[in-house]
Amino acid sequence: MTKARLLRLSVVLVSIFMILLIIVYWDNVGTAHFYLHTSFSRPRSPGVVAAGEDWEAFPDVDEFLAKLLSSSLKQNSSIPRKTEQLLVQGSNKPLVSNLEENVRGYDWSTHKDRNSLDQEKLQVERQRTLREFCANSSFTFPTKERSFDDIPNYELNHLIVDDRHGVIYCYVPKVACTNWKRVMIVLSESLLDQGVPYRNPLDIPREHVHNTSTHLTFNKFWRRYGKFSRHLMKIKLKKYTKFLFVRDPFVRLISAFRSKFELENEEFYRRFAIPMLKLYSNHTNLPTSVSEAFGAGLKVSFSDFIQYLLDPRTEKMAPFNEHWRQVYRLCHPCQIDYDFIGKLETLDEDAAYLLQLLKVDRLLRFPPSYRNRTASSWEDNWFAKIPLAWRQQLYKLYEADFVLFGYPKPENLLKD
Repeated sequence: MTKARLLRLSVVLVSIFMILLIIVYWDNVGTAHFYLHTSFSRPRSPGVVAAGEDWEAFPDVDEFLAKLLSSSLKQNSSIPRKTEQLLVQGSNKPLVSNLEENVRGYDWSTHKDRNSLDQEKLQVERQRTLREFCANSSFTFPTKERSFDDIPNYELNHLIVDDRHGVIYCYVPKVACTNWKRVMIVLSESLLDQGVPYRNPLDIPREHVHNTSTHLTFNKFWRRYGKFSRHLMKIKLKKYTKFLFVRDPFVRLISAFRSKFELENEEFYRRFAIPMLKLYSNHTNLPTSVSEAFGAGLKVSFSDFIQYLLDPRTEKMAPFNEHWRQVYRLCHPCQIDYDFIGKLETLDEDAAYLLQLLKVDRLLRFPPSYRNRTASSWEDNWFAKIPLAWRQQLYKLYEADFVLFGYPKPENLLKD
């Protein structure tokens, strides 16, 4: 009798374990292409650890999950041919339907692409600069020394994952992130239009692009995978192609100011403009709506904005908004080894080269640049009325972004 009970108990426990195993397996790889061979990844056979890779460095659970997730490689290792053909059909010159894009306008003029050799050298140089300063103990900035495990989940919400192509993109606001998010939606097929995945990035409405429910981010892993989330993040960081795009930090600030405070933006008016106008321009009894404020000529000045950034009280209330938060705080470049570093200043060339390296250039093209994009040459005019001491403090605040990503120190703005 005792043996029969033990047997039944064993069957029940094994059944529960198998159900849990199937849930974990299906949730992670049921529709995912875990090992797609981009130019950055080395091909390997299913379930086989490549020679020379230090899998022993992983905890047992990491090794178990890695082998488990790789078990469906054969059936999921490429995009179905029919889908690929459909995406190619949607990759022609897009029709601009979004109001903002119509107003701002696109630059469809042709650009002379850098050849592959130049692009390869450029990437080597950018990555070398980043890694050298991350390893340089004499160059310090907040959070530099912490490990990936020390980064809170809420700080990983800018890492967007595409399991179908094995890509991770860290988006930086005001650095073409709207269009890169559109590209990620097309690649991951995470959004449907009348039951069919979007195939043309510019067809995706802007309000859907920035909807947090549209993208799978690292921040969501803990809700989906619980205690396995960090292990899965590490595996994907090791196996996937990781990229980000950056921009001259001061020019990015100008762009953020133009976008959020020179245009009527109700959310930013209430959250940021009203406090700035009260604190730095001594205004009281301000209108409750941005349209009323603009009608009365009440607008945040660039000087108000810089004061807000430098005010030590600002971050005691809340972290910087993502539109002016430093890139090192958004993307953690000293904790994450990025395979590709693009720059807005060379956006067209970098984007074309990256899509080629990812082997998706036949599926889509990156949307063109805006004609009226904020230019680096505007810095002198924008900062002309900002006191020298403020400019110097502002540089210290964003120095890590300048140094890590190879932007020259703006000496002309930091001296009399």
